[in-house]
Amino acid sequence: MKAQPDADKTLNMILSRLDDMKAEETITIDLRGKSAFSDYMIVTTGRVNRHVGAIAENVTKALKETGIKNIHVEGLPNCDWVLIDSGDVVVHVFRPEVREFYNLERLWAQNPAAAAI
Repeated sequence: MKAQPDADKTLNMILSRLDDMKAEETITIDLRGKSAFSDYMIVTTGRVNRHVGAIAENVTKALKETGIKNIHVEGLPNCDWVLIDSGDVVVHVFRPEVREFYNLERLWAQNPAAAAI
């Protein structure tokens, strides 16, 4: 049985998969010290519903292949906004209009002084 990879390895693997899948406008938000539930949040965009779904399925498959258990995925039926929670890293894959509407980046970057540390 494989050991659970650390958050940085998981983050880098996910970012690599997002790049391979041509996800757009990918940002990483460091949640260490700000959140008890996760170390990193990734917000990214797929061009259309099918692209969002393909990105989410690819990332989920990669997480399982690296030995991460208890992956929680929400939103795959509609593929407007898919959430993938791997524990250390939470990934949000949006369609462009949905990402703009929810604007998670702004919500989590409310405290620029803390983000700069």
